[in-house]
Amino acid sequence: MTTKEVFHGVPGILRPFKEYLEKKGLKKGDQVVYYGVPGTCTPFVELLGFAVRSLELEQVFVPLVDEGKAHNIHNVPDIGMQAGAAMGNLKPKVIVIMGGLSMPNVPIKAEQVKAVIDRHPGTLVIGVCFMHMFEKAGWFETVSFDCLIDANIDPVEVTKIS
Repeated sequence: MTTKEVFHGVPGILRPFKEYLEKKGLKKGDQVVYYGVPGTCTPFVELLGFAVRSLELEQVFVPLVDEGKAHNIHNVPDIGMQAGAAMGNLKPKVIVIMGGLSMPNVPIKAEQVKAVIDRHPGTLVIGVCFMHMFEKAGWFETVSFDCLIDANIDPVEVTKIS
């Protein structure tokens, strides 16, 4: 059964993410591996990681889809989640695909992401994007998500005092 719910703001991204993982019965030490664009996706990965820190999962960030460049995500007291040491031995229970990978200027194709998912059979696949990027990029034809969090950042208001 497909369920669609609407939430608001940053908590509307983080709470459903945590609740979804909690309902899937993950155990302490299970791996959540985030795939995204360095720099632009990284802060969102850190937010997602912070939201689930109490679940005591092993969290990993993979730049683009290059698993050889994976780094652990760990909690830094009084700061939040940060990328840390290089990681080997990826055994994800959950794969999180960040929407930045589907942006037009990023050299990653849906087929490459599908190949990553296929290398890790039996994993949950979560998509996190903004402004319907997976849909706009046509990725739904190739990549299937068990859970999709699609947020809007619109309007963006900027006020300046000259």
